[in-house]
Amino acid sequence: MRAAIITQFGEPQLGEFPEPEAGPDLLVLDVMAAAVNHVDLMRATGRFYTGPPPLPSVVGSDGVGRRADGRLVYFDAPIAPFGSMAERTLVRADSVIEVPDGVDPRTAAALGNAGLAAHTGLRWRAGLREGETVLVLGATGVVGGLAVQVARLLGAGRVIAAGRDPEGLARAAELGADATVALGAVEDLPAALAGADVIVDLLWGEPALAALAGAASGVRMVQIGQLAGLEARVPAALVRSRAADIRGHAVFQAPYEVRAAAYRELAHAARRGDLRVAVQTVPLADITAAWRRQSAGTRGVKQVVVP
Repeated sequence: MRAAIITQFGEPQLGEFPEPEAGPDLLVLDVMAAAVNHVDLMRATGRFYTGPPPLPSVVGSDGVGRRADGRLVYFDAPIAPFGSMAERTLVRADSVIEVPDGVDPRTAAALGNAGLAAHTGLRWRAGLREGETVLVLGATGVVGGLAVQVARLLGAGRVIAAGRDPEGLARAAELGADATVALGAVEDLPAALAGADVIVDLLWGEPALAALAGAASGVRMVQIGQLAGLEARVPAALVRSRAADIRGHAVFQAPYEVRAAAYRELAHAARRGDLRVAVQTVPLADITAAWRRQSAGTRGVKQVVVP
């Protein structure tokens, strides 16, 4: 079968890969659409904290596939060395989530890792309560834009979107942010970012410290990404003075039941038109170019590979 393959750590190339075989409790899915995620790039380097993938292997961590009975399902745990960016993949039967009728497979794939990061981060990890103020650091990307919308869907009283891209901030306002903040001089930020009960942090580095400095007492910061820096020197006094609770988060840490419920909510919201995500369809043959675009940044557009 055709697949996006790594034979050494780095960028994938289009090639032929052995077919997966079904077995007890294992399903072969015909892949309809596969999302391109930052985590896929990191895993392909061999340096991701969950460990290196086997070589050779198919890249891609999640997507939408068709079962032999015709039903569409979302999957996010393909069994190595199979991945999502191929004509077919292999998954555990008990790991898939049925896609609601009426949701386009490309949208359903785009809502996966990115949407679940936002939803499980806000509800399961942060315990967002109705009426609270949410600050999204890095709101101009795909996850950030979804976090703005999910915060609103989950009952946030006020949503603040922060980022560097003016067009992305304008888009965040269209998606439901009550206020936008351009991330400029760090010393000017605490006042602009003031009052957050929950921070969705996709940046880390200096913006995260500035957000903590302006946050409400008892703030819960959900740390998801590191686009502004791998490290941050967090003063002990800052953590104590805000009674700050910094919570690391990755989607795979959420139990299956939590992810399944969150995914269904996201998909139904998208079908109703209450949740939007811009999608760029990419043929499997163009995977290397898509990989490089993801590395450079897609400015709020989710790339979805179609075999």
